[in-house]
Amino acid sequence: MILLKDIFHLFYPNLCTICSQHLVENETVICTFCRHDLPLTNFTDFSENKVTQTFYGSFLLEKAFSLLFYRKKGSTQKLIHDLKYKGNEEIAIFFGNWIGEILKENQEFKTVDYIIPVPLHPKKLRERGYNQVTKFGEQLYHHLQIPFIENNLARISSSNTQTFKARFERFRNLDTTFLLQNPSFFNDKHILLIDDVITTGATLAACAKEFEKSKNCKISILTMAYTE
Repeated sequence: MILLKDIFHLFYPNLCTICSQHLVENETVICTFCRHDLPLTNFTDFSENKVTQTFYGSFLLEKAFSLLFYRKKGSTQKLIHDLKYKGNEEIAIFFGNWIGEILKENQEFKTVDYIIPVPLHPKKLRERGYNQVTKFGEQLYHHLQIPFIENNLARISSSNTQTFKARFERFRNLDTTFLLQNPSFFNDKHILLIDDVITTGATLAACAKEFEKSKNCKISILTMAYTE
């Protein structure tokens, strides 16, 4: 069995997503060196950090956390790009395991009732073939034992890129709309919205607005990365 595994890796080498060096035993997705070089946010206060500040004045946010900073041409961008556009869903599993272990230890989201992924528009889902945060959410469930629910929140329109607009304008002019089915299901619940990257915050804010249709629904946010 080991011999067959070695032969397989000879023709299909297991390489680091960032530096393309061969991974050794017990390394997944990225090598140990690249992992230690990732730009961790080191957010220790889940109630007051750069993520929570992004949504000031938009909706009431309980807690928020992002593991990495996202920078142009940086290692985080490489990981997210391969996850979204090269079909490497192992990266979502990698993030789910890493963040899941952190959250299981610190118990910051222990009051959460459901994990909800930001949905893709059906057309985009057909083109890509998968939602890049689905396996991320499934791994979080594995570690936290908090139900992961898809399909309750639907994206019913797509927005144009708003990268270069001021933050206030991006929130005000958001073209992306969502629809929450059966809002009463989330009455008196605490939901954790998950996504890959916070760029402007507008998409997550639009999702949160839908959950405000539910009575006394608390909202927290978790992402793999945050754009500085």
